Amino acid sequence: MNQLDLSGRHAVITGGAAGLGLAIAQRMLASGAQVTLWDLDAAALGRAAQELGAGVHTVVVDVGEHASVVQAVRQTLAQQPQIDALVNCAGITGPNVKVWDYPPEQWLQVMQVNLNGLFYCCRELVPHMRERNYGRIVNIASVAGKDGNPNASAYSASKAAVIALTKSLGKELADTGVRVNCVTPAAVKTAIFEQMTPEHIAFMLSKIPMGRFGTPQEVAAMVAWLCTEECSFSTGAVFDLSGGRSTY
Repeated sequence: MNQLDLSGRHAVITGGAAGLGLAIAQRMLASGAQVTLWDLDAAALGRAAQELGAGVHTVVVDVGEHASVVQAVRQTLAQQPQIDALVNCAGITGPNVKVWDYPPEQWLQVMQVNLNGLFYCCRELVPHMRERNYGRIVNIASVAGKDGNPNASAYSASKAAVIALTKSLGKELADTGVRVNCVTPAAVKTAIFEQMTPEHIAFMLSKIPMGRFGTPQEVAAMVAWLCTEECSFSTGAVFDLSGGRSTY
């Protein structure tokens, strides 16, 4: 594992209690950062904090509710006076069905978490970063946002929107010390697979030329670098993690 320098930095990681968020927290801690995990699952947060050890704070938050995010920012800044990085990792897949069969309430739920939640977190933390003229924001999008997976329309649409929001915000902050980028992983085997059908999982694997799923540690390595000072001339950018699947 390459050593990254995040000494003295503090990162907020949404969806940080498990899966990609937990792996990212582990890599950032190993690189010298302190982390605050935001998650809806209080029990999972407790387990994650126990597993990760020193340098970890936790806040129970529903990123899909603006008021909850506002309160989480207050709680976090009360514990740590600075937030240097935000990793927007919270997300849900929604059901694997055709567009014409998609339950409207579940469509709205996917958008509320994957897109609106990310917007709320950026909206509330960017002013703090602008005031300090430093920050790193990394949004977890997906190759589905580039390609549009069949039977995953809400998820694909939400991740396409995350890519576009990243580009917009990156341009808006380009004349500051705040950098905004996203990563577009192909399927990474985590607990999120439990929300998918076996057929959809097999479809995703069939699209990856390397013939395997990504690992949380591979995603964490790229995300951690994007949170360092060395990532200084990339903003509004999309970083691929697809095992050769992406064509652009």
